[in-house]
Amino acid sequence: MGKKALITGVTGQDGSYLAEFLIAKGYEVHGIIRRASSFNTQRIDHIYLDPHVKGGTLKLHYGDLCDANVLAKLMREVNPDEVYNLGAQSHVRVSFDMPVYTAETVAMGALKLLEAVRDHQQQSGRKVRYYQASSSEQYGKVVETPQTETTPFYPRSPYACAKMMAHWATVNYRESYGLHASCGILFNHESPRRGETFVTRKITRAVGRIKMGLQDKVFLGNLDSKRDWGFAGDYVKMMWMMLQQETPDDYVIATGRTITVREFAEMAFRHAGLDFKRHVEFDPRYLRPAEVDLLLGDPAKARKKLGWVPTTTVEQLAAMMVEHDLELARREKTLRDAGHKLPDSAGHDQ
Repeated sequence: MGKKALITGVTGQDGSYLAEFLIAKGYEVHGIIRRASSFNTQRIDHIYLDPHVKGGTLKLHYGDLCDANVLAKLMREVNPDEVYNLGAQSHVRVSFDMPVYTAETVAMGALKLLEAVRDHQQQSGRKVRYYQASSSEQYGKVVETPQTETTPFYPRSPYACAKMMAHWATVNYRESYGLHASCGILFNHESPRRGETFVTRKITRAVGRIKMGLQDKVFLGNLDSKRDWGFAGDYVKMMWMMLQQETPDDYVIATGRTITVREFAEMAFRHAGLDFKRHVEFDPRYLRPAEVDLLLGDPAKARKKLGWVPTTTVEQLAAMMVEHDLELARREKTLRDAGHKLPDSAGHDQ
């Protein structure tokens, strides 16, 4: 009998890659999705429509991290071996506009889920392993470089503050109640499934559309911000690896290399044979009230204890994303040439 996993945020970038990864290992995967008037399952449709991929299954349940009753109910119904908390209002810039909602989903959502896991474990006697998606944004105004598991946090956004609470709540439940609960402090990780309002995807989406003549400019905020960018498909493996350890712990997941937003944009435009300087313009609307200038993770602990190393360089990542978005833009152009009206894809919320 295969293991069962419950994933919050299953329709997001990380959730979709994690669902694929676990299904390939024979897991029965259960995902929590929010009720909406439109479909938001594009990233997992290919799995859901063929739910027996490589021996595993995918089942979806309506729920919300803000609803403690539903979380407790799903813990009883699913009875999972592993719980992965990936759900969140995950956009840093948006968190300044929606701080309360961000805190409710990210911080209080994690607390409600931890309580549901603890109660279920007590009532059923079944040991449950819990993964919390922590964030490099917690380091914020960094006090040392590179950042490790022991680097003090200095959050610079409502999102980072909320993630910091979720992180320490997980540590507290581990130490107070003996939960097998681990935190992955993930540095920026991207893919063709990244949301189009996040800066890397905003850039590669623009590259594709500019190459196809569908737009001419992309407007960005702080081009000098430095980030440690990896491939989301590499990082979800690490989430699983943490929960297979006998002792729970916290790990930095990063490449150990940082580049600026400008450098990422330059390599993306260069891959498509375009001149970055002709098409990128600064727009102060995309600046954050408090900027995070430099993030660089040290994954030495993960490498030493778990044998994990990222397999995709940032150059390969940029190329992968550009190729995907070139194909997407080609389809858009075909539709436009056939007389269909296209949505505005200028991008927002860097």
